[in-house]
Amino acid sequence: MRENDIRFFKQMLEERREQILKNIEGSSKELDELHESHDVMDEGDIASVSADNLINEEIMASQQKELEEIDEALGKISQGVYGVCEMCEEPIGMQRLKVKPFAKYCITCRQIAEKSPA
Repeated sequence: MRENDIRFFKQMLEERREQILKNIEGSSKELDELHESHDVMDEGDIASVSADNLINEEIMASQQKELEEIDEALGKISQGVYGVCEMCEEPIGMQRLKVKPFAKYCITCRQIAEKSPA
């Protein structure tokens, strides 16, 4: 992979990382405010707040997982192994990396990994 491609993906990953950190921080503040709110009066309000909490927690968990994958990809960049499939050790296609810059597998190996029992 060319040096300017590496810089492009590094910038993309860093920007996404910053956005996720802002999202997580904002969601954490929202959850704290919901927990501290004394406006919850009836069972309907309580159910609504509980549903909102579950949704926010799922979103935060998903974003935390993406953040970990981004950090791993940034580590690969610093180690000089970014863009290499973890399964077959072949280069991951540029189009795939543009869609998912923290991809661990090429398209073929991703399909194999998804079909394999966990």
